[in-house]
Amino acid sequence: MKKTVVAILVCAICVIAGGLGCGHKGGATLRPATGGKYYGGVFRINETGGLKSLDPVRNNDQTSEHIQLQIYDLLFDFDKDLNLIPQLATRYEVSPDGLTYTIYLRKGVYFQDDTCFPGGKGREFVASDVKYSYERVCDARTRTLGFDFFKDLVVGATDYFNATANGESTSGIPGFEVVNDTTFVIKLTQPCAPFIYHLTTGMMFIVPHEAVEYYKQDYFQHPVGTGPFRFVSWKPDVGVTLQRNPNYWQKDENGNALPYLDGVEFSFIQDEKTQFLEFKEGHLEECYRIPNEFFKDVVDSNKNPKGDMAKFVLQRTSALSTQYYGFLSTSPVFKDKRVRQAFAYAIDRDRIVKYVLYGQAYASATHGITPPGIPGYDISDIQGYTFNPEKARALIAAAGYPDGKGFPHIELELNAGGERNTQVAEAIQNMIKENLGIEIGLKIVEWAQHTTLVEEGKTPFFRLGWIADYPEPEDFLNILYGKLVPADTEPSTLNSVRYKNPQFDAIFEKAIQTTDQKERYALYKQAEQIAIADAPMIFIYNDEDYKFIQPYVRGYYINSMDRREFRSVWFDSTAYAAR
Repeated sequence: MKKTVVAILVCAICVIAGGLGCGHKGGATLRPATGGKYYGGVFRINETGGLKSLDPVRNNDQTSEHIQLQIYDLLFDFDKDLNLIPQLATRYEVSPDGLTYTIYLRKGVYFQDDTCFPGGKGREFVASDVKYSYERVCDARTRTLGFDFFKDLVVGATDYFNATANGESTSGIPGFEVVNDTTFVIKLTQPCAPFIYHLTTGMMFIVPHEAVEYYKQDYFQHPVGTGPFRFVSWKPDVGVTLQRNPNYWQKDENGNALPYLDGVEFSFIQDEKTQFLEFKEGHLEECYRIPNEFFKDVVDSNKNPKGDMAKFVLQRTSALSTQYYGFLSTSPVFKDKRVRQAFAYAIDRDRIVKYVLYGQAYASATHGITPPGIPGYDISDIQGYTFNPEKARALIAAAGYPDGKGFPHIELELNAGGERNTQVAEAIQNMIKENLGIEIGLKIVEWAQHTTLVEEGKTPFFRLGWIADYPEPEDFLNILYGKLVPADTEPSTLNSVRYKNPQFDAIFEKAIQTTDQKERYALYKQAEQIAIADAPMIFIYNDEDYKFIQPYVRGYYINSMDRREFRSVWFDSTAYAAR
């Protein structure tokens, strides 16, 4: 039965392949490039999460970002070691007062060929494209999810957002200034030491106005960028097909035009076990994560592949991510801090890591929201929550629910497609019943619906995780910043728990204006400790990422932000022929 399901899924993916060649065993012929590398082949990868949009302004999940990273470029990106590097920019300067960023742009970069352009030929990228793209991030009419990165920070950004929300005319954002085709200036209202990192987030990809105007409301499913791969097709719940952009601007150290691959195919198989079996059968080039029940049979005590999996390459790294359950702090049941603290103390995180995840995690999240691994930020200084059922019962009794009596019925909402998320939820469901006497239900919904309900404040208890957009504590603490919480009727994209504490906000604001990293990080820790004491979330564990890849894949690197870029990936000819 399982093989039949797998075959049906593979055939469905083949239908959308757009001529790239599904399976490509014995199919595509690799072509030699300079320096011992090869052109050709299609990288097949699966995403267990759903895809909501391919419009950058609506990008706030990993699946969307993984795909958009191939289609679009940023002004600044990261190398394989997560060092900041210029991409469409060549360099930048910051004024002595920290308020003006002057960014110099790359010449000779062209948007992908598309029917939205005259004659179907992509035109050259210029500074006005940056202004257009960034103003879209601040335009309420786009239903933007990225405005918080510019809110009250870029001169005129908040006025522009409010004007577009109210249907008022506006001439643009004065804090985004085009000097000439290769020079772009950003003016801030106050210094923000980590601001340059904001430009690396998934909402900041550069788009051409012609494509947005041509495709209108359908742009989210027909993206155009300057990236290494151009969009071919998207079949909802089935997959996305991308083809090599023959006009991509970047070359490797040997002068080879990138990318090497002929294309990338994303499938959307939600079941991790099916994904794993597809990889073993050679139908995928990568398998991200190992199903929990397979873990002990797949890796040894040193976390190296064993048995028939030893023929594959296993990459693993600690992840800059924290898995958590959020409390909607404005909901009647979770307004009381003691209730939130009781839930946090009732969870045995070590037991979850050992018996539910079988060790497939980096650590229990017993400090705060910021994960270990950010250089210079020692999370051991932050006191979080450990398993303490006695304290949990005392707190829930003090809140008026002795042994859980009288506690209203609630449901924990989580997204479909993450089997281990369900297993963790069931374990926590049992722990809350055992240690607090409270029975909670589980509600599983599709990813797009889940995130919408969370952002709109319509679910009081929910599962999410935060993976670093950039390696700086501000990226994690941002989701606790009270001034990002809008009116009750508006979606709260970053601070989805709608947590507010003026003391946290004041210290956090002081931190981001502090250029000295040691002093800034000390302030971050003060702010984080204040928030953790209020327990706006249950922090469960910090991830460790496992990724199997086929033995012929070269130039593909794992990193702690799960940032996947295929422009430098190539297939080794000898190993590829022997597959």
